[in-house]
Amino acid sequence: MTDLFADTNSKSEYTAADIEVLEGLEAVRRRPGMYVGGADERAYHHLAAEILDNSMDEAVEGHASQIDVELTPDGYFQVRDNGRGIPVDPHPKFKDLSALEVILTTLHSGGKFSGKNYATSGGLHGVGMSVVNALSEDLTVEVARDRKLWRQNYSKGISKSKLENVGVVTNRRGTTIRFKPDPEIFGDRLKFSPSRLYRMARSKAYLFKGVKIRWKCPPNLIAEGDKTPAEEDLQFPGGLLDFLTASLGQRSTATDLPFAGEASFNGTGRVEWALAWPDDGDDGFSHSYCNTIPTPLGGSHEAGFRAALLRGIKNFGDLKNVKKVSQVTGEDVAGGCALMLSCFIRDPQFQGQTKERLETPEAQRFVEAAVRDRFESWLAANPANADALLSHVIERSEERLKRRAEREVKRKSATSRKLRLPGKLADCSLPGPEGCELFLVEGDSAGGSAKQARDRKTQAILPLRGKILNVANATADKMRANQEVQDILLALGAGSGKSYDHDKLRYERIIIMTDADVDGAHIASLLMTFFFQEMPELIENGGLYLAQPPLYRLTAGGETHYARDDAHREELLETSFKGKRKVEISRFKGLGEMPPGQLRDTTMAPDKRKLLKVALTDGAGEPAVGLEARRSSEDLVDRLMGKRPETRLAFIQENARFADNLDI
Repeated sequence: MTDLFADTNSKSEYTAADIEVLEGLEAVRRRPGMYVGGADERAYHHLAAEILDNSMDEAVEGHASQIDVELTPDGYFQVRDNGRGIPVDPHPKFKDLSALEVILTTLHSGGKFSGKNYATSGGLHGVGMSVVNALSEDLTVEVARDRKLWRQNYSKGISKSKLENVGVVTNRRGTTIRFKPDPEIFGDRLKFSPSRLYRMARSKAYLFKGVKIRWKCPPNLIAEGDKTPAEEDLQFPGGLLDFLTASLGQRSTATDLPFAGEASFNGTGRVEWALAWPDDGDDGFSHSYCNTIPTPLGGSHEAGFRAALLRGIKNFGDLKNVKKVSQVTGEDVAGGCALMLSCFIRDPQFQGQTKERLETPEAQRFVEAAVRDRFESWLAANPANADALLSHVIERSEERLKRRAEREVKRKSATSRKLRLPGKLADCSLPGPEGCELFLVEGDSAGGSAKQARDRKTQAILPLRGKILNVANATADKMRANQEVQDILLALGAGSGKSYDHDKLRYERIIIMTDADVDGAHIASLLMTFFFQEMPELIENGGLYLAQPPLYRLTAGGETHYARDDAHREELLETSFKGKRKVEISRFKGLGEMPPGQLRDTTMAPDKRKLLKVALTDGAGEPAVGLEARRSSEDLVDRLMGKRPETRLAFIQENARFADNLDI
């Protein structure tokens, strides 16, 4: 038997001599990903953020009011603040080294562990400045403190000079760090991006109202077309509200006023926010920070803020007796919004050294409690905005439920051996949409005639029972529960609303074929309303038509013609049948009474029929596409099909004089 524990390769012995002990900052250079997340462009700029964050901590604590951020002509990044300055006296534990050199060369060293010097800070682990030093080809630090200027130079984490007193200064204090990342770590290709550094500096200025950040960059380093300024003083008295306003630009929002404010909690904690709800169809954004550190992955402070919004809007909906508020979720309230959120807390817990997510459980509770009362007060003080927000949130919830229902339909279809289609649908045999058309027919009787009259290869028939739901004033729940609506959506296979995908449409043309009477016209108008509201792209792409079935059959002396309406009948009597004494006129009560052959020849055969294309129009009634055409059509649909009967009455009164020979 083989000895499983036998030495199968004596040449590769593993002994104590193989165990390495990395000293000082060597571990940082060997494994930079552990400390800055890699060696790519994001990690390259993370070094700049670490240095800027130290100066911001001084400003937040009230020791600095100005920070100079500069990208120098030789590619160095420099940050200077007017804070207290890093201590330069000998460290009590390392008597041969100054406190400054200990901070720059020793991991887990700094003045932020005890909480005595910084109530809240972005630096927590005491590794930021030493990591930057370790990964820099060259770094120079200057400290102006007690009217003296001290300077020391480093390379790759190792001091290249003694800490030197270079003179007396009377109008300067604080710390200056100037460094250039090491190409041995990051390669020769990476350089600092002026636009990225500028955005970083600007966001820090937004986050703390009490600091001025002076940005400077040589114009020749700014790429052509890049709007980054060469110099700018960044100071924003409005804080995050200024940040939100600048980020939104001219975008429209569901409420006239943003929800913005700040609150303190737990002694040293503080939260500031600015929030709006864009309603222009584009995506929102969420920028959150803890102790001025960006948290792109969110975390407990965002969770607390979202919980406050959800509880507040639900309480408001309950007070208004709006039952649908019960279906609202946190994603309905906060998803798609434009959010700026900043909190300051003691001893925050982040996910990893790059601090992309806040993991402090207490932050969720504190932020929720602080924001919730102020949100409910904001809703109560702004009833018009509160009502608009409630409608916006409920609309998002209904859209979410609709998408979920559509996914469920697709899931069931995918698990079926055969494509799941409405039972009444007589589908065509061609597999793709090219050349295929779907007739939406009024009733089973007309559907039976149409199925016999159709071209089975290219024409599909879907009979509808009675009058379809008026979707212009129906809720999402009613739409989901309406069998006729669901049959149409299932037959077309392209979804609806925001989830509509024109490329998935199963037919090239959709043809509404109803009786040539008042009831038929009403059903056609309901169907057009449905397609306009749920699938406007179908209309804009020229895919919706109205069939033109005849209302009369005229026969005399073996000659037969069909008339669409009364006016067409009179026209035929004056032209084709002029001079003929006896003309037999029969009126069709409905498509179901037409023999299949007549229905095919008059209404369905492509070479003989006439179709009316449904199109959107502009304010002047001319065919058009685009946002203006949609808005113009929305106004008309809302007036004639919406929830306000008084607008329909006004339309009837305005146009009654044009009506004659009413079919009543």
